[in-house]
Amino acid sequence: MAIDLLVLALAPVVAFVFWIYLKDKYEKEPIVILVKYFVLGAILSVFAIIIERFLVKINILDGWYNYIYIAFIVAGLTEEGLKALILIPILFKEKHFNEKLDGVIYSIFLSLGFASIENLIYIMSESRDFVFELGLSRAIISIPGHIMFAITMGYYISKYKFSDDKIKKREYFIMSIILPILLHGIFDFILIIEYRWAIILFVIYIVFLWKNNLDKLEYYTNISKVRFFKRKRFKLRKTKKM
Repeated sequence: MAIDLLVLALAPVVAFVFWIYLKDKYEKEPIVILVKYFVLGAILSVFAIIIERFLVKINILDGWYNYIYIAFIVAGLTEEGLKALILIPILFKEKHFNEKLDGVIYSIFLSLGFASIENLIYIMSESRDFVFELGLSRAIISIPGHIMFAITMGYYISKYKFSDDKIKKREYFIMSIILPILLHGIFDFILIIEYRWAIILFVIYIVFLWKNNLDKLEYYTNISKVRFFKRKRFKLRKTKKM
């Protein structure tokens, strides 16, 4: 395995790992737990590839039906469905999952593990003539896409966990699964349709994804900040009374 290709595949993943780790400023998750979710994501990626290849092999559709099938079933449902299938049951047993931001952090680490293997396979399979362009496009489009879908999933998992409203809980649970699948499907659908105007549509969609999901991340980060300083003030008062 060429070192330069390995760096090209994994450097953006490592950069995003540091970014999200530093984003969790106030009550950092144990590194061993984050590594666990990253490794789980990497393992999931292998299963996703096997399932996707099978689904592509049995595909008999063409035209627009083929685009929809590839984008929403092969990519969206398989990848986000597998992530949800593993992430949700494990998260609800996770003792460190004690604030809303945690759900997003764990979800992103799982998705970055997933993206690391996916990126390696794509880059190792590409010819040397085009590998840099592929690595760059995946670093600025595909990997951030995985992060955005992960934020959506983690955001609604956290809303489900910390909500006391039974009706709302059901809605949040459904949204934590369905929305990432749809967002991923739309992402891939715009990429694979062969129209020039799709480039403009894709840029608009990327801006929407980033704005919407980074706002969600910022919202939970602010909640974490408020919670942290409230606890700090409480401990300070308690110490003074003693």
